[in-house]
Amino acid sequence: MENQLPKRKKIRLSDYDYSMPGAYFITVCTANRKALFWANVGADNIRPNDIKLSAIGEIIDYVIKNIPISYPHINVDKYCIMPDHIHLLLVINADIDGRMISSPTVSTVIGQFKRFVSKQVGFPLWQKSFIDEIIRNEQHYLATWQYIDSNPLKYALKKHDKGTENEQ
Repeated sequence: MENQLPKRKKIRLSDYDYSMPGAYFITVCTANRKALFWANVGADNIRPNDIKLSAIGEIIDYVIKNIPISYPHINVDKYCIMPDHIHLLLVINADIDGRMISSPTVSTVIGQFKRFVSKQVGFPLWQKSFIDEIIRNEQHYLATWQYIDSNPLKYALKKHDKGTENEQ
């Protein structure tokens, strides 16, 4: 009898080496999009400077900042911790001559990150897998940087707009 379960859609490029030098935009979400990372996620008037991370958010912040220590050839150029997901702009570096350095794949780095955070908080908190985008050029890099930078404000404005809709 043939397996009747639906096949999971592949979300990575099959012919791409995700350990190659370059920039990668990564999004990792909590299971069921549970808002666990901001302490003041329910506040009425959140401005990006007012965001206070929850205890779990603080752990995530610490682990993200330590990725380059665990993986010396990988930089986290930009990141953002949202209530129910994180964005990372990871860069895998080449050596001084532009050659590929033996680096783990993006999947390995993110998988170990997720496992470590889950172990620290005491329960699995992540959705399966993650979303990645290979940064193609400087314009794409800058647009990604801007997206990550503006994400908390967009979230706060969206939340605020929903709140004012409910008041009317």
